[in-house]
Amino acid sequence: MASHSRVVRLLRDLVACPSVNPAFLAPGDPRAGEAGVAGLVSGFASGAGLDVSHEAVLPGRANVLARLDPAGAVRHRVLLAPHLDTVGEPSLDRLLRPGVSSGRLTGRGACDTKGCVAAFLEALRRVAESGPRPAATEVLFVGMVDEENGQAGSRRHAAVARREGRRTDLAIVGEPTRLEVVTAHKGDVWLQLRTTGRAAHGATPHLGSNAVLAMARVVEALETEYRDMLRSRTHPLLGHATVNVGSIRGGTQPNIVPDSCVISVDRRTLPGEDEDVVRREVGALMGGRGLDVALDPLRTAPCPALETDPANPWVRRLMRAARRRRTTGVHYFCDAAPLAAGGIPSVVFGPGDIAQAHTRDEWISTASLERGADVVERFLRALP
Repeated sequence: MASHSRVVRLLRDLVACPSVNPAFLAPGDPRAGEAGVAGLVSGFASGAGLDVSHEAVLPGRANVLARLDPAGAVRHRVLLAPHLDTVGEPSLDRLLRPGVSSGRLTGRGACDTKGCVAAFLEALRRVAESGPRPAATEVLFVGMVDEENGQAGSRRHAAVARREGRRTDLAIVGEPTRLEVVTAHKGDVWLQLRTTGRAAHGATPHLGSNAVLAMARVVEALETEYRDMLRSRTHPLLGHATVNVGSIRGGTQPNIVPDSCVISVDRRTLPGEDEDVVRREVGALMGGRGLDVALDPLRTAPCPALETDPANPWVRRLMRAARRRRTTGVHYFCDAAPLAAGGIPSVVFGPGDIAQAHTRDEWISTASLERGADVVERFLRALP
């Protein structure tokens, strides 16, 4: 145990403390919520001499803020912004017992995204305890709640910062990017589509109107004509937009003609697209085929795409620290977009590989974790 580095030991402790988003567990489940991990983060940050505070978000759930003051007056601000919550299953109870072997730390959240929490905090600790620190840039660690469900933590922080007039030069949102600097990610629109028919006895189907059959035509239109249309719409870092029919529910039993059928649709958007655009496109497609479909949103808040200028001088500083010549894009949605929508230029960066996130054997390379802490330390020490 003593042979493990400080950042590996910190991550092991974070993984051992469950912080499953409450949306994924039954009410009252002791594994739900970020409070325990928030306490670990607060204790570590306080021990490093950082100024710790909390930002209320939802009942019993708060963002953790840890502030590193510059050597002089504050003229700039940078956020280090990973999320504290995790998904639950599969294999949750086993993954709450972290293990370190063969260069991997295994456990729920090791990759997504407690690895970023540990790397960012360790970098802050090093800068706070010794050596040069930024002359005029305040560094604010924000451990955010609820990324895995509604992104309430990032939305709340952006709203508070805007209301208080706090200008931020850059937010580095922690996600497993293999230490690539990500300046673009896709947005996400979820829609519910419903077809309505007329019930009848299964022995006399001609007396009814089959809503499942109508929906089959809707699905075929989405997965062929609409999919092909989206493939012609591309972004240099993100490729093309996509559509996926994720669930379908219709009918009650074999001998009744179904009078209702519902599907859920995931539409990944590119910069410049939003829910209104998607609804108009889908509505026009269905109307052109003579299909009568009701469309309703499934999300309570917008999830837009992210696009940050790679030439932003603060982004360039991170690229130099990470020793990257170009930025990249990712297909998933994360807290970067809500922060950017609130006026905070944002990128995504962190150790680990998204391919390991949410899996039965979630893990992170300890070498990637340690390199991540080194990159962030290098970035912080070079800030003005």
